[in-house]
Amino acid sequence: MKIAYLDCFSGMSGDMFLGALVDAGVSPELLEKTVEALHVGARLEISKVDRSGITATKIDVFVNGEKELPRDEFFAEHEHSHENEHDKHATGPDRHHDHGPVHAHGRSLKEIKNLIANAAISETAKTTAMAIFQALGEAEAKIHNMDIDSVHFHEVGAVDAIVDIVGAAAGAEALGVDEIACSALNVGGGTVKCAHGVFPVPAPATVELLKDIPIYSSGIQKELVTPTGAAIVKTLVTRFGDVPAMKIETSGYGAGSCDIAGHPNVVRLVIGEAIAAQNFRPGAETRPSVVGHTTTETISVLEANLDDLNPQVFGYVMDRLLEEGALDAFGMPVQMKKNRPGMLLTVLCKPQDADRLTHFIFTETTTLGVRRRDEQRQTLSRRWVNVATPWGDVRMKIASMNGTVINYAPEYEDCRKLATEQRVPLKQIMNATIEAYSKTR
Repeated sequence: MKIAYLDCFSGMSGDMFLGALVDAGVSPELLEKTVEALHVGARLEISKVDRSGITATKIDVFVNGEKELPRDEFFAEHEHSHENEHDKHATGPDRHHDHGPVHAHGRSLKEIKNLIANAAISETAKTTAMAIFQALGEAEAKIHNMDIDSVHFHEVGAVDAIVDIVGAAAGAEALGVDEIACSALNVGGGTVKCAHGVFPVPAPATVELLKDIPIYSSGIQKELVTPTGAAIVKTLVTRFGDVPAMKIETSGYGAGSCDIAGHPNVVRLVIGEAIAAQNFRPGAETRPSVVGHTTTETISVLEANLDDLNPQVFGYVMDRLLEEGALDAFGMPVQMKKNRPGMLLTVLCKPQDADRLTHFIFTETTTLGVRRRDEQRQTLSRRWVNVATPWGDVRMKIASMNGTVINYAPEYEDCRKLATEQRVPLKQIMNATIEAYSKTR
């Protein structure tokens, strides 16, 4: 299995990821053609730079002949241009790049998705890019307490971010890997200027996007993880943890805009062949991906035969096993020795939970032995979205393969709760949820 490992010891941004892709072997022509296909008046400039002694690939986005600025520089320049109106009319090399109003780049999620849908790029790249923007939209909607359709992207809707995201989607597909793993992310520190003011690092949208993802700060007073970078990681990465067991084939370094003294401001991408999937660090979290085919992981299977356990206790044990962290638990009627009817209890769990759950089975049941084996299982990439219904929001579980939605189903407990509270038939809520989600596809 071919895998990629993203080492974010200096954070992550869209341009850094593009640079790492090219440095690791993705064709620059592919990214340039992808940008041309967007028809947004943008082009890429690819160069080699030095970041604290590390040679890395730097990618800059030019829109209508002007270089797009990092967020801090953009807002600082915008404020300065309002304080010095005459600078707008200056000429020569010292003239400020007039970005106009801060919200001039504002685009709705629907507009961005239409732009991507009409681009002459692969369907997989389209789906991945839209998923990244969907993650950004959900984060913005959450922190601003508004409907996602009302969100207009100010920074992340700018042309450079669209280029970064669509380029990341096309480049990730070109890597040809089955999954992308990632280190914990160094988020930096200090403050950052946003469209809505000055905020501590990481910015609000970045915090929302990095939920359930391991982060830390090395103390550098810079925004090291941007919202765009966080959304790319959230969407593309399947695992977080230490470097997986792999045979390295190639690597690449993508440079950030700032050259930080004594610290190489780069992201490293390592590509190779996995030695064994189970050699990922135990406990490393698995997350959805729209790039890989399926996710392979090692699980433990626990089994016990029960022929003298009170059926009421069996039901209690099943419920408690799930509460204790089992991935799944189920029972099957079996005919045991001396023709006694019994139940075969089967528990699926993470290997690190097997000893604890085995102890629980011994404590709570009458069995004298628990069998254990480790097996490989493949799962579809999964993610959750909230779907609005007339009775309240319901979570929809969505399973994908190669970026294509294969299955989706409303969360039973959400539907059950609404049915009980609103006194509406359960099937009516479930059907309404599916219908509402189908309209958004």
